[in-house]
Amino acid sequence: MKYSTVLSIAGSDSGGGAGIQADIKAISACGGYAATAITAITVQNTVGVSNVHPIPPQILEEQIEAVLSDIGANAIKIGMLHSAEIIDVVCRALDRYAIENVVLDPVMVATSGDILLQNEALTALREKLIPKARIITPNIPEAEILLDAPIAADDDLPRCAAELADRYQVSVLLKAGHLDGDTLTDVLYDFEKKENLLLQSERIRTRNTHGTGCTLSSSLAAFLARGFDLQDAVQRAKAYISHAIIGGAAYEIGSGHGPVKHFHEMPPAGE
Repeated sequence: MKYSTVLSIAGSDSGGGAGIQADIKAISACGGYAATAITAITVQNTVGVSNVHPIPPQILEEQIEAVLSDIGANAIKIGMLHSAEIIDVVCRALDRYAIENVVLDPVMVATSGDILLQNEALTALREKLIPKARIITPNIPEAEILLDAPIAADDDLPRCAAELADRYQVSVLLKAGHLDGDTLTDVLYDFEKKENLLLQSERIRTRNTHGTGCTLSSSLAAFLARGFDLQDAVQRAKAYISHAIIGGAAYEIGSGHGPVKHFHEMPPAGE
């Protein structure tokens, strides 16, 4: 028997709701085996990010090499990268190992509004890393940065997703959570098939949304690692994050944005 392995290359969240911690939970909940390479240590809780300590590029490179040379990866999820030098390290690894299923969550802004990507890293992200991914999963603010243009309404999303896909030669899952309305329509532009897929869901009114982007992208990587095709994997990941938000909506943890319930299908121990 073999595991469906996913390597998460991302930052650590000391509060446990996002980053590497969320990735491990989501990948495990979705049937994958999670390995990690930590890019930065954030001082973070439900309220926000108060400090970031970057991991030295050589140590990151050795983490990635240690995992891929031994365990391998059926998919790679990439999150917070912080600097151009770190992005270069990841690009070299992707060139060396040629992993097909690369899910890139272009993390630039935390749920709290804190900036997580240095300005000089944006060019490296655009020009070097995004074209190496199979799919990227930007939210509205991130898509606006990548497009250099505002996104004002749901009607803009299919066009914007297609423009992003054409510009960067990659499939795009454009998330609608930052728009208003009771119904959300995320858009997948499948660059491989040159078609849009609309993914509708009801908005869940809760402040427990910390780590939703990390959780969605890592669950998508897990489903790709298990062999599902792109559109099926996206739909499964979308269903998973929706149930995780519903499952965690009523919990109280911290005084800011709480996490989703990654293991929503598992009852508490002892029940």
